[in-house]
Amino acid sequence: MTRSVDNWEIIDNKLFRRYEFQSFMDAIDFINKVAEVADAIDHHPLIRNVNNSVEFELWSHDQNKITDADYSLAEEIENISKEK
Repeated sequence: MTRSVDNWEIIDNKLFRRYEFQSFMDAIDFINKVAEVADAIDHHPLIRNVNNSVEFELWSHDQNKITDADYSLAEEIENISKEK
């Protein structure tokens, strides 16, 4: 059974999602919130930030594939993105 997370897609065997924010500082605030969660669960995404956009790539480096940990982190990131 393949899991999925709303708004995320699989590109090159990695979960991928891009977010757009009103400002650079909003994007950085979002990255910092995600970093706290990622560090707490010891699962760290690849993060790209350009101006007001943030991109994530998730895959388990040690297994070189998408695992449940990646789907779980994607769900957490989605939840953070919905916070006001």
